[in-house]
Amino acid sequence: TTKIRKRSEIPVEDTWALEDLYATDDAWEQELATLAEDEKQLASFAGKLAESAEMLYAYIEKTEQVNAKAELLANYCMRKGDEDTRNAFYQAMSGKFMSQMVALGTACSFETPEIMAIEDETLEQYYKDCPGLERYRRYLTDKRRHKAHSLSAEEERLLALAGDMAGAPQNIYGMFSNADLTFDDAIDSEGKAHPLSQSTFISYQGSDDRTLRKSAYEQLYKGFGSFRNTAAAILNAQNKKLKFFADARRYNSTLEASLSRTNVPVSVYTNLIDAVHDNMDKMHRYVRLRKKLLGVDELHFYDVYANLVSGVDKKIPYEEAKQTIYDALAPLGEDYRKILMEGFNNRWVDVYPNEGKRSGAYSAGAAIHPYVLMNYTGTLDSQFTLAHEMGHALHSYHSNKYQNPIDADYVIFVAEVASTCNEALLMEYLLGKTTDKKERAYLINHFMEQFKGTLYRQTMFAEFELILGKLTAEGKTLTADLLCSEYRKLNEQYFGPDMVVDDQIAMEWARIPHFYYNYYVFQYATGYSAAIALSRRILKEGEPAVKDYIKFLSGGCSKSPIELLRDAGVDMESPEPVAQALQLFGELLDEMESLVEA
Repeated sequence: TTKIRKRSEIPVEDTWALEDLYATDDAWEQELATLAEDEKQLASFAGKLAESAEMLYAYIEKTEQVNAKAELLANYCMRKGDEDTRNAFYQAMSGKFMSQMVALGTACSFETPEIMAIEDETLEQYYKDCPGLERYRRYLTDKRRHKAHSLSAEEERLLALAGDMAGAPQNIYGMFSNADLTFDDAIDSEGKAHPLSQSTFISYQGSDDRTLRKSAYEQLYKGFGSFRNTAAAILNAQNKKLKFFADARRYNSTLEASLSRTNVPVSVYTNLIDAVHDNMDKMHRYVRLRKKLLGVDELHFYDVYANLVSGVDKKIPYEEAKQTIYDALAPLGEDYRKILMEGFNNRWVDVYPNEGKRSGAYSAGAAIHPYVLMNYTGTLDSQFTLAHEMGHALHSYHSNKYQNPIDADYVIFVAEVASTCNEALLMEYLLGKTTDKKERAYLINHFMEQFKGTLYRQTMFAEFELILGKLTAEGKTLTADLLCSEYRKLNEQYFGPDMVVDDQIAMEWARIPHFYYNYYVFQYATGYSAAIALSRRILKEGEPAVKDYIKFLSGGCSKSPIELLRDAGVDMESPEPVAQALQLFGELLDEMESLVEA
């Protein structure tokens, strides 16, 4: 990367088609204005939900319609804002939307206590009295699952009014890290300057030029370190917020409150950490192998992403990446691949980095069609990221197509399964295409990187979040010194004695946006384990496994996430999927060692 282009310099065909949502900003404004009337209509149901089956049905039907409208409005303003996070117009647009949603939530705060107050026998009679209400049985059952944690109408209203404030830590962090924080250039071994951003940092860390890697690493954490107390204060506020809402709803912990929302047992979280701890020897063995193959006296964190096999890495043009992904996903069938190409050919993807663009990558599952944000740089990692995000996109596509809007939004726990399954199939395809030892070693290294980055690293993040929750529950303030100390200890534990754990990596917590979510990251690791199991079943069994998998993609939130995965052939209440995935990691280590010694 030599130049980060302006948004205006990106060809239209490489940008996402937000006009599919709204033709103009004015059209969006007109649609937003209708939410005020929707708010009044929904508020008019207050005190009436238990009057009759028809009244309850009318309210939930209207809610479903309004939520579908709000989802389109949200996608437009948020996607626009991510194109250039410095753009004040779209910052204001998103703020206006969020204020309206808080008002809407406040107006509907009566919903939960009124629905909770309906007796079970009465609700069953309502289903008989109004057959249309059956459409919402899953929604009502899931909502009533939280009965012990629901509050009075006035208390619910107060929590709803706090919505804008509750979003402040994440919003402030997003502005701080994406829009305001800048970094000095990274300098390579020839003295050449390279523009540094959070997007380009990743590609620089994969460079063969160790001087460039070290410079980028030091400059990035110098930038974050300059604001270490600010970053800590934001993260402290986030955890105080989580504790406030967990306490208000009478949960035992912020972890329990978070997992309750998606109906995932807390044991799944703790079992993951235990399983990874039981296999920490493999991670330490991987670190030793990396140190040996790089031939360095000391292994630093700026060496973690460097290629272990030189002379194989190449730039992958975006068009080539798309074709390779299409070919690799042949085991999922022609119907799946037809939708994949529809996305590639109809501007579902915003492809390249530009000045001010949000870093990283994601998929947003709009009902009209999904939208994928990329910062494609032509690396093998970029190609895998594209496969990953299109897995999310096709998951959303299938759920939106086959489920009612109220049941289409799959929960976070299963979100990383489809994306990682795509990555696993891509890797199997690439490995199957080569017998060259050097190329095979290169690909196996990349596969091991996924295990390191997803199963181990994300579990380390999950353990860090668990520590943050416990420290906050104990009344501790999350200062920069405390955060750096805890984060350093985890890195020492996970990477082992062959890794230099320096002051810079102790600041890494400040650049992880997922810590401003809500116990999100563990699902990367559980999802990866499930995806490895599913991809191997698909390759081994063919059509029956594909049929179950497509049914899973089409399930939305029609069942609990544990049930959806169990139907697809994976039991995530058991530690077995994690253990099996880490067994495969050990086998990859064996092959890598034999390839490089041959």
